[in-house]
Amino acid sequence: MKLNKWLSIAMVVVFATVTAACGKTAETPQADGSTPSAAPDTVKVWTYPVHAKYEDDIKQLVADFNKTNPNIKVEYEVLSWAEGPKKFDVALNAGNPPDLYFSGMNGQYVNTGLALPIDSYMTDEIKNDYLPGTLDTMKFGGKQYGMPLYQSLWGWGANKRILEEAGVDYKKIQENGWTWDEFLEAAKKLNKKLPDGNTQYALVTDGSSIDFLDMISRSAGLVDAVDEKGNFIWNDSKIADAIGFISKLVKDGVLPKETVALQPAKRSEMFYAGQAAIISKAIPYYDVMIDNRNKDIDSGKVQGEKIEYIQLPVPHSSSVKGYGVTAGAGEGYVAFTQKGATSDQHKKNTFLVMEALSGAKAGNSANELCLPFVRKSQAKEFEGKGLAKPINFTVSQKMRETLAPQVSLTIDVDKAAKLKQYREQVERPIFQALLTGEKTPEAAVEELKSKGQQMLR
Repeated sequence: MKLNKWLSIAMVVVFATVTAACGKTAETPQADGSTPSAAPDTVKVWTYPVHAKYEDDIKQLVADFNKTNPNIKVEYEVLSWAEGPKKFDVALNAGNPPDLYFSGMNGQYVNTGLALPIDSYMTDEIKNDYLPGTLDTMKFGGKQYGMPLYQSLWGWGANKRILEEAGVDYKKIQENGWTWDEFLEAAKKLNKKLPDGNTQYALVTDGSSIDFLDMISRSAGLVDAVDEKGNFIWNDSKIADAIGFISKLVKDGVLPKETVALQPAKRSEMFYAGQAAIISKAIPYYDVMIDNRNKDIDSGKVQGEKIEYIQLPVPHSSSVKGYGVTAGAGEGYVAFTQKGATSDQHKKNTFLVMEALSGAKAGNSANELCLPFVRKSQAKEFEGKGLAKPINFTVSQKMRETLAPQVSLTIDVDKAAKLKQYREQVERPIFQALLTGEKTPEAAVEELKSKGQQMLR
């Protein structure tokens, strides 16, 4: 009896072992070559409401990814634009950032030692899918740390009615670009008194940031205060030309006298109210924003005039040939590790999630923002489904082809930190003093040069 009992137990054990072994060999390999485990590997993602429907996008992208990768659990959190950056900085400083973070590339990330290079995971198929130059926007020091969802583009936007009433040939501008002199000629027609007593300005921008100075200095042929090797370059006639142009806009009343005090919201309000023909730092997404506003006007939710939006390139110095120069950057997912041991498999899984969140269907972000796609597969996925008006989308494509390089991604971290300090402590106050007339163009240029040579030599 006892012998039969032990034989029975032994047979059960053998049967269970064989069954388990058979079950194991029958498991379906995953996209990363591994097999599902009882405890899936968790990849944490922190992102933002990239566009109005992005939460729907990422939910679907994660669901699609899980169909073929049940061994990887994706935990994502959509942060607010107001508080998200602070939360991330705290996590990064504590050595515990998420595996993936939605951002532009930043050399300070690399300086922490926690940014994860992904070059070894990038296949030729993936690289070739990206359009020329787009991957470079998420590199630092020659290494790839992220994958862009899109490239932001800063241009000028216009009210079609006002341009047509003034006889400004916007189609020619969209096709060929325009110079500062050509803009100033158009401004003479666009500046005028309105029947209600208000002034219609040719151009409106905000004075709370140095974005306008960035655009004009680049359109003078300067990539930044330093070149791609870190050499200070705001020491020649080009910066004098840029400052002189801005000063003339103020002096001639092309810009409102109160520009220095204008916040972005007030700038937009003036444009919507027809008090400005052209608005500076107008991203292609204005196409959707203004279309939505027009719908609200039709439904009675908003009072005002409906606007037909026209995307324009930034005018450039006559010394700059061709279409001009566009300011902008790449934004997408950057990969990180955490302090302590992170397995090679987890790093690979992090990359797999990054690719899933940046692939063909992820092109909806660029589509919703009316931006050119960064990947061929995205353009194919959304062919015939574009939200941007063709007349404006063509301009955006040309603008991307003239995108200025981001020198902060090619210089060392220390020089990048000094450049940031120079921008905040020198460029901003001088730009604002120029707008108010507290500094002459000559004084502004001299101070930009002298302090730049001290801080950025």
